[in-house]
Amino acid sequence: MATLQYAESAQRVTDAAQIAATLAPLGVTLQAIPLTGAGAAALLAQPQLAAEAQVALLAALDEVFQRLQREKGYQERDLVVLYPGHPQLPELNARFHRVHTHDDEEVRYIVDGEGVFGFVLEDGAQVELTVHAGDYIHIPADVEHWFRLNDAQRIKAVRYFSARGGWTPHYTDRALQHFPNP
Repeated sequence: MATLQYAESAQRVTDAAQIAATLAPLGVTLQAIPLTGAGAAALLAQPQLAAEAQVALLAALDEVFQRLQREKGYQERDLVVLYPGHPQLPELNARFHRVHTHDDEEVRYIVDGEGVFGFVLEDGAQVELTVHAGDYIHIPADVEHWFRLNDAQRIKAVRYFSARGGWTPHYTDRALQHFPNP
């Protein structure tokens, strides 16, 4: 279940309708997609996945991709696998834990672990949304956001693309506000 937290306060929201209402003005949507697929469970249980295992996991989750291709026109997908000890973990976390936008939408289906997306609301307030396995998130182009791992530092997420080049981050000068630990 996703959790929304406001900066500089202890207010936490777990009600899906309230989370949706908070993110709707930005065009951000969150939905639950059950994890299914032959062979997916065994692959998801592994903390690290070699290249061939990543291909197998994407194949096991192909039903979701095919549906999203029909409904949204996505052309490509890949799998992000981050875990404690990943050789590029500090660099990746630093790269995306800054307020930025993209020219294209950002779409992720969390299939294992969890991560945190942050957003700048229309009034300038900042919120962080913790997403878990089974959460599908769609962030439209030009929405100010960031991403970070939580203390578990473990996530497997399928990224869907309509255009590969659109995910280049355009950093803004907006400072991140303080978020209390849950």
